[in-house]
Amino acid sequence: MASSIAGSSVSTASPARSVLPSQGATKFCGLKSVTFSSQRNSYPSIRLQPVSRRFHVSCAAKPETVDKVCEIVKKQLALSDDSTVTGSSKFAELGADSLDTVEIVMGLEEEFGITVEEESAQSIATVQDAADLIEKLVEKK
Repeated sequence: MASSIAGSSVSTASPARSVLPSQGATKFCGLKSVTFSSQRNSYPSIRLQPVSRRFHVSCAAKPETVDKVCEIVKKQLALSDDSTVTGSSKFAELGADSLDTVEIVMGLEEEFGITVEEESAQSIATVQDAADLIEKLVEKK
């Protein structure tokens, strides 16, 4: 296979062949165009567009919602008043088992007048997760 690299493009002239990572594939970064051609066929040039890094924007729940969830979690788990529960507190780290988590969700539903679907309840791992879900559900009401 004859290959050339010039500036910000790669050209290769050979019959189509797949290159697997186990065969020592080379990574090219910063390419702007790639052209493939063979003796029998001509292939169009491919223009590569830069892809922005993916990121997730999450609107955090209001501090008062997080505080209320912290109170409910402390009450449901019978934690002492000097126990620290924050938005980043994980239920499992606070000693909650699956039954405790169900009771926490029920307490949140009652307090905020919402209904949490089972699928959504299973995705709650932290106090912040619960507060974010509550705000989303209250907004839909």
